Amino acid sequence: MRSRTLAGAVALAVAAAGLTPVTASARPADALESVNTFIGTQDEGNTFPGASVPFGMTQVSPQTTHYAGYLYTDTAIRGFGHFFLSGAGCWEQGGLVSTLPTTGDVGPGAAFDTTKPATFDNANYAAAYTHDGEVGKPGYYKVHLTGYGGVDVETTASTRSGVERYTFDKSGPANVFVNVGQANAKEPVTGSSVRIVDDHTISGTVESQAFCGGKAYTTYFTTKFDKPFSGYGTWSPTGGTPSSKSSAGGAGLRGAWLTFPKGDQITATTSISQVDAHGADVNLAASRVRPFDAVKADAQRTWRQELSSVDITGGTPDERTVFYTSLYHAFLQPLTANDADGRYYGFDKKIHRAIGWTYYDFFSLWDTYRSQNQLLALLKPDRARDIAKSIIAIHEQGGWLPRWAYASQETNTMTGDPVTPFLVDLWRFGALKGDEVEAYEALLQNSQQIPPASSPFQGRSGNASYQADGFVQYDPNFPKKGQDTDPNHGASATLEYALGDCSLSAMAAALGKKQDAAALAAKGRTYQTLWDPTVTDRGFTGFFRPKVSGGDWFTPPGQPYSPQSQDGFHEGTAWQYQWLVQQDVPGLMKEMGGADNTHQRLDDFFAYDDLVKDPAKTVREEWVVGPYSYYNQFRYNPNNEPDLHSPWMYTLTGQPWKTSAVVRAAHTLFTNAPNGVTGNDDLGTMSAWYVFSALGLYPAVPGTGNFVLNAPQFAKSVLHLQNGRSVTIKAPGADGAKLQYVRGLKVGDWWQARSSDKSYVSVEQLRRGTTLDFTLTADATQATWATSPSSAPPSPCAG
Repeated sequence: MRSRTLAGAVALAVAAAGLTPVTASARPADALESVNTFIGTQDEGNTFPGASVPFGMTQVSPQTTHYAGYLYTDTAIRGFGHFFLSGAGCWEQGGLVSTLPTTGDVGPGAAFDTTKPATFDNANYAAAYTHDGEVGKPGYYKVHLTGYGGVDVETTASTRSGVERYTFDKSGPANVFVNVGQANAKEPVTGSSVRIVDDHTISGTVESQAFCGGKAYTTYFTTKFDKPFSGYGTWSPTGGTPSSKSSAGGAGLRGAWLTFPKGDQITATTSISQVDAHGADVNLAASRVRPFDAVKADAQRTWRQELSSVDITGGTPDERTVFYTSLYHAFLQPLTANDADGRYYGFDKKIHRAIGWTYYDFFSLWDTYRSQNQLLALLKPDRARDIAKSIIAIHEQGGWLPRWAYASQETNTMTGDPVTPFLVDLWRFGALKGDEVEAYEALLQNSQQIPPASSPFQGRSGNASYQADGFVQYDPNFPKKGQDTDPNHGASATLEYALGDCSLSAMAAALGKKQDAAALAAKGRTYQTLWDPTVTDRGFTGFFRPKVSGGDWFTPPGQPYSPQSQDGFHEGTAWQYQWLVQQDVPGLMKEMGGADNTHQRLDDFFAYDDLVKDPAKTVREEWVVGPYSYYNQFRYNPNNEPDLHSPWMYTLTGQPWKTSAVVRAAHTLFTNAPNGVTGNDDLGTMSAWYVFSALGLYPAVPGTGNFVLNAPQFAKSVLHLQNGRSVTIKAPGADGAKLQYVRGLKVGDWWQARSSDKSYVSVEQLRRGTTLDFTLTADATQATWATSPSSAPPSPCAG
């Protein structure tokens, strides 16, 4: 059967979705020009196209009807908010302090009738816009509003400020609406205020709900215009009041309008703070309220420097765009959380000060521990060091380590124990120097104990059963402090605990804590308690199965247990989670009945026979294709985190050529189009997965510092490390449009390069600077590289 090319698959996928791709017409001159910030703004990628700087506190982006802010197919813009997450899945994703330029009189009976409260609902005053001329690049966004006589809106940003420039097509008076009572769709605003400070400045607050049903938190802002406004007023849930200087209260419509006598061109600079009003003013002063073009130039200069961490050669213009957009998305979070004076609001509800370092917040650890964390630690070790320091500060202030930290609070979103592999990997990459002992003690507490009922942290809520019996009980009714708790998903929580404990055992051993190391390594094998050798599905025998309190197997009422069900697993099934045992591959293979049976399972999981015949068709028709299609599934889910590492299980079990085939097939899901992200991007997790896999290396086993290899997508890639050394990855003849396999590998610079049959390299090798020189082949029968029993990295917790 003739295979469809990658370009053809992309074109068909975009056409089927009814989207207009934003494509690169020619190879750009630099990495920044390769980025397309519209990728991920359709089909629940949940990215935002607007302006930000790397890891910035403030983002300025358009808002339409979608809870993540912007939906590419929407036809009207409700405003430009000043705080966004990138790629998250829950509804509450910001869009705070929303501004929109308008024209028309504001007053009783006027175009904007102040006697009618609905006048000030952003769904009603939203402006139509066009994609023609719309620009989405790092640090810069531009769009033409076709409503209100036509207005060009441009946005850019610095670390703690966002800047908008409004250019009106028609001369005459113009307004800027500042909406504090509404944010992104499905983002509850429980209180707000706005105040006219002088004829250039307004300030206020927005009290909104934290992510995934978290508690309310307050954001303070100050906005300064480059021109004086001659008229103003505020609105509240009862309507508008001309000449009013303030409005404050609880939930409901609230904001201010500012009228500029000549319109023409207006620039606004907005700074935010989560500390207090003084913090917003400090951040505004630090931004120096410079001209728009100067801020834009600085933002794009910063992005060029960040993106130049990796140079790629080869590939099509679209592949280059997908790569650099993925790298861009991976450099957006976590977010700077301390003000310009160093102050930040801690998890103890007190104000602290970061001196000489940056305090970060907004940690989606269940996602980022699998890929984005290691990418930052490899390419941006200084930032990784501050991230580690921030996690330790959260423990110092709150008494426990976080899971999903948002706005100085623990949301208790997701399950398992993501902070352990996250922080252990930062240690392995050198980001905990000087803080190893404190971090280890916090991790050991987290591993063995449970936060008290009085603590807002939930921690390992399944630890009582896990420590005593080796598993987290499945109890859908177990009480929780937030959206999730581990016993509600006891089987997957058990597997996550075991993976985390195994990673911590490596840190314990390095610190000389031999007894701890042995005990934690044994805990890394507790997955075995949930292996039921009697369960069969799709011709395979033996699957993970939840247990209830007391140790009995869970059985649903009136029917047999199915490994394709959602029972006991979080955002996945036993089919996806059966591979979350990368810390003990020999033990897992033994449970599965040996290497042959394990490989047959992997082949079925990936629909491998169909995949090699038609990669693009197979991944879109036979893999899990819906961004939220977690359950009743038996195939690979590239849209979600639990099985992201599973393509490399082929390599860990002795068939590395199949890893390369599966990864190449998965790359067809990443396209230069608004729907070009698979699933939610989850604060850069999916993008980091793509970056690593396209380079040809992936951190498949947490805590080891090893990168498992696969066929690179590009002919040459150079990673410019912060220590001044480089990692060069060569793959002559690499072609992302077809399946290719590794036939050979040389490791080392040209004067000392040696052939290697190892399917992995260590972070220590990479940090010293080296060259990985791959020889590729399109013939799988020639791909005998790294197939010997000694080629795969050792499993850190094999029994």
